[in-house]
Amino acid sequence: MSFVGLYMRLLSQADGFQILFFRSLSLCLIVLMVCCLRRKVTPLMFLKSIDKNDFLIGSSLSLAFVCYVFAMLYTTVASTLLILSATPFIAAIIGWLWINERPRSITWIAMAFAMVGIYFMVRSGYQLGNSFGNLLALLSGFWFALMLVMARHVRKNDILGGTFVGGAICIFIGAIMALIFGTGLKVTTQDLLIILGMGAFGIGIGITLVTWGASHVPAAEVSILVLIESVLGPVWPWLFLNEAMTLSEILGGTLVLGSVVVFAIFSIRTETNSPQN
Repeated sequence: MSFVGLYMRLLSQADGFQILFFRSLSLCLIVLMVCCLRRKVTPLMFLKSIDKNDFLIGSSLSLAFVCYVFAMLYTTVASTLLILSATPFIAAIIGWLWINERPRSITWIAMAFAMVGIYFMVRSGYQLGNSFGNLLALLSGFWFALMLVMARHVRKNDILGGTFVGGAICIFIGAIMALIFGTGLKVTTQDLLIILGMGAFGIGIGITLVTWGASHVPAAEVSILVLIESVLGPVWPWLFLNEAMTLSEILGGTLVLGSVVVFAIFSIRTETNSPQN
């Protein structure tokens, strides 16, 4: 998943809605294939198994995908991924307000440091003219967090159905908007291959493996492991394309990532020390 930013920067002509359309096509195909193999069902049976909760999760996820794609286009890879790494804290607030899951004291402390980190990145973005992209990254984090709380609220251990629906909605949005704004769906062969690879491997296989692994690993450990994306994501554009991070992004990102790590470590200790039923 950490290569998505590099994929985006390698594109030469494709615009946001074209990226959204083709990326979602390969994403849906990969998720459909994996779900059929994992659940040992036919594609038709999988489609019939999609319920209203999958549609709710998919609707939120589709908005997260849209904001994510355009955030990558309007701000740096580093800012997008590091702001998104605060998603667990956004989810904690939504969970508290919606399903009455009161955050622990450590959550509020870690969240405060994360907000300071986001402030540094947003301030840097404002100075560099990237405010719109940073706002989209925050909105993407909000929709991702809402999706996570929805899945928890309806007790969905497998969000692949919702991921498929989210991708399908993005196919529709990408196609309609690309045609309305006159850019159409014609892209260069090189861009097409990059976008399809991004959807299949960067997003499709990435989300599938995270979802699959999450059923075998405590949630707090998952939140640490997926930080690999936020840590390595800015590294690849820097190594291959010389897209360097600003000092504010480094400082803000360190605060955000450190906050999530501390939050996750305390969560692991709490789970370890909790009495077994």
